[in-house]
Amino acid sequence: MKEQQSSGQSAAEKMKTVKAAWDKAPSGPKKEAALKHYQAAETAQKAKNDPECIKSLDAATKALN
Repeated sequence: MKEQQSSGQSAAEKMKTVKAAWDKAPSGPKKEAALKHYQAAETAQKAKNDPECIKSLDAATKALN
């Protein structure tokens, strides 16, 4: 059973997408805020908590925009 968000991406796939966006982002407060959310997503993923992981990744994406 692979949990997926409505976007169709699994948490692992979304981690890769957000990490790539974070890597390309310019340094600054938005990138720092996104990093905190990304680290929370990593923690949630290690705990096998996909819903929380995706929530944190969504917050990281929002912080970068």
